[in-house]
Amino acid sequence: MAENERPIFSGRYELYRRIARGGMAEVFLGRDKLLDRPVAVKVLFPEYATDASFVERFRREAQAAANLNQPNVVGVYDWGQEAGTYYIVMEYVEGRSLAEIIRAEGPLHPDRAADITIDIAAALAFAHRNGVVHRDVKPGNVLVTTGGQVKVTDFGIARALTGNSSDNLTQTGSVMGTATYLSPEQAQGQPADPRSDVYSLSVVLYEMLTAGPPFTGDTPVSIAYKH
Repeated sequence: MAENERPIFSGRYELYRRIARGGMAEVFLGRDKLLDRPVAVKVLFPEYATDASFVERFRREAQAAANLNQPNVVGVYDWGQEAGTYYIVMEYVEGRSLAEIIRAEGPLHPDRAADITIDIAAALAFAHRNGVVHRDVKPGNVLVTTGGQVKVTDFGIARALTGNSSDNLTQTGSVMGTATYLSPEQAQGQPADPRSDVYSLSVVLYEMLTAGPPFTGDTPVSIAYKH
């Protein structure tokens, strides 16, 4: 992409290249032209912009996540809309996701797994004290910097997508990965609370130690029923 063709959101955030793609969004490496710093810009797929209830949840959850200032939480700097597309501007974390680490290295040493778990728990505890439940704790939402610092991302995004329900269990794509880590109450369509995040964290710890989830299945529903 030539420099003069790079998208610029809100006249401020210049997008360079795509660094990740998920079921609901693409993430781009970008630059905040005003503050001259690298950022990660999560660009949601256009179909979400037509859902008024989603837009309101997205706004509310993005604002809540932006108030979480803790070393183990990926900072949310801004959010907005550009030509009908919603985006979130976040701290750029240079490193790998925990999912990538497990795929590449297999089972982690118990001491390393314990250290990562402690850092994730610190991020979740801070969020819970501030009234924010993650709802989608999984290795793909845990980033590890090149220096070894652990950071949790995507606070509130799961709620923005589905509200408090588990309707997304009938969908496909990245949702199957999420079902692997759902707490029993989430799988039953009940509201999530801080205990739900703790359950999901225990599944993540299991996967770090064994390189595989405790439950598998052909569909998200079949996985969820096993929790």
